[in-house]
Amino acid sequence: MKTCNQCGKCCIKYSDGGLSASPSEIDWWEDNRPEIFKYVSKGNIWVHPDTGEPLSRCPWLGFDSSENMYLCEIYHDRPEDCRHYPTHIAEMITDECEMLESKDLRDKINAQKKLDIIMSDSRPAFRSS
Repeated sequence: MKTCNQCGKCCIKYSDGGLSASPSEIDWWEDNRPEIFKYVSKGNIWVHPDTGEPLSRCPWLGFDSSENMYLCEIYHDRPEDCRHYPTHIAEMITDECEMLESKDLRDKINAQKKLDIIMSDSRPAFRSS
């Protein structure tokens, strides 16, 4: 499995209404990061501050054209949904995640173990049902 190359596929896909934030995250933003909180409405994240309409893309997704990669402008304060991605190999396959290598597709069990190690500082290990 490769390291993340910041292709932005996950951020683009899930920021269009596919993300949520916990009430405690929202409360923290309100108290500590009002510039983030202004994009929250009625518990929903990434809504237009003036209209309350959902945004089609996360307002914090930037692009560095000199490096040809996407950047999260609130990386350390991003929602838990973002911190936990990617969770499992099947999700990465569906999302065409560029971290995957052909060996990961041949041996998904070991790929999941490797992913859990990579993500250990961001989320608990994935447990399949």
